[in-house]
Amino acid sequence: MRTIAFLLLVLAALCSASVAHAQQAPAFSIPVWIDKGKCDGTPRFEPTLNGRPATVSEQLAPTSDQIILVVFDLTGDLARIEEAKQAAIAAISKLPPNAWVGVLRAQDGLHVLADPTPDRQKIAEIINSLSSNGTPGLLETLRPALALGDAMVRSSPVRVSVLYITDGSIYSYREDYTDPVINPSDTHDLSRRFRDELINEKISKLKRHIGSLEAPLFVVHLNYRQDDLDVAYQNGLDSLAMTTGGECIICRSLAEIPQAISVIFARMTSVWRLCLAVPPKTRSYLQVGMRASCGSGPLQLSWRSSFHWTRE
Repeated sequence: MRTIAFLLLVLAALCSASVAHAQQAPAFSIPVWIDKGKCDGTPRFEPTLNGRPATVSEQLAPTSDQIILVVFDLTGDLARIEEAKQAAIAAISKLPPNAWVGVLRAQDGLHVLADPTPDRQKIAEIINSLSSNGTPGLLETLRPALALGDAMVRSSPVRVSVLYITDGSIYSYREDYTDPVINPSDTHDLSRRFRDELINEKISKLKRHIGSLEAPLFVVHLNYRQDDLDVAYQNGLDSLAMTTGGECIICRSLAEIPQAISVIFARMTSVWRLCLAVPPKTRSYLQVGMRASCGSGPLQLSWRSSFHWTRE
């Protein structure tokens, strides 16, 4: 509780306009990227909600204030971990001055190691001091991490992203997701054919919980594994990121790690945040459409395409 309160105070200091920012009408925000097309001015976004025109009540450009919460979930190969740590430090050092970075750890619950700060040297020292732990914590800490990002988004005019840097295997979790055969002599035991059922159930449950949270999730997994259960887990991470409009990259080699982290940081910093007004009597599931134009023609976009709206 102390940590969440402190982070929200940091946000107030970062964005002096936060008091005036309180939303007067029901709204939610989504991440949007301009993937192709040149725009020297401000693009004109034309969103739809469930096929009907919607109103952009606020938009934050890639030059606006940003907070990136980096959650480390490190458990294994020291060479991959060191490569990831140095790549993260390098990417953070290149961020603009109005990007604040917080560092968290996922093992044994979600722990804040550094509150969001523009102090790059402090963040580098904390990342360098990180050690690995044998038990991954991504599945257990994902919901509170995104909820923390969501609270920041809703409290201030700031773009927020949550990045997990992880290398865990599904076999290493404290909870057993391997769905062992209960009765080996029963040839009709479906667990023998659907070994990934528990993993899929966990991912589906998480997707329901995070579907109404606004901060996008990004994941860099440092160690691709080919075992069928780990593949199901890795596919699940990709699905979770897509649910929030974010992205997941899974590295197949040590050499891919710096590039993956660089790509994800570039993706996070180039995001637009659009706040969409919610019309009265809107049902809970929102399908989001989006077009944009600027100057001479249309822009090619990617965006969060669905949202579970909960009216307070």
